[in-house]
Amino acid sequence: MYIQYVGFNVAGSSRIYNYDVLDIEERREFTVKVQSEAFRPARLELQDGPSICFDRVKRELGAETEESRAEANLSIGERDIDEYLERQYPRKSLAKKAASGR
Repeated sequence: MYIQYVGFNVAGSSRIYNYDVLDIEERREFTVKVQSEAFRPARLELQDGPSICFDRVKRELGAETEESRAEANLSIGERDIDEYLERQYPRKSLAKKAASGR
């Protein structure tokens, strides 16, 4: 299976990232919505958009079963962002926790 980033569109107060998933048997299209407010200091940077969305598509595909296929239209929530930042920028995540008193 191959996941290909196709591009993004700006729609209202969000960015919608587009991916094609190519498999031997079929080609599928996925979109992942990220609210624009997620791209702010101490959170996501614009260049993180394709990567966090790719991770989400990959995770959803990995959890598929024959009875339950991945949704084609996904969105990124606060939990996704926190987990992504912890993986990609461990120091940034620790600094955020220290600032919030946790």
